[in-house]
Amino acid sequence: MDDNPKTNPDPGSNTIKDPADWTTGDEAMTGAQASYLKTLSEEAGEEFDSGLSKADASKRIDELQAKTGRGR
Repeated sequence: MDDNPKTNPDPGSNTIKDPADWTTGDEAMTGAQASYLKTLSEEAGEEFDSGLSKADASKRIDELQAKTGRGR
């Protein structure tokens, strides 16, 4: 069993939070999010929205990862 909390967090842990609950979720997305989201958007053939918040970018990344099969 993997005891590393980074790779195997406790299910009740607060390491995984819904983006809607992020205290900084309404801030502009980070550079890393923008870069990855741009890549995913291109791979999925979808428009890249540079004006997303951190929380919205995270949700969009999840959507595009599911569509492209990346990151999972």
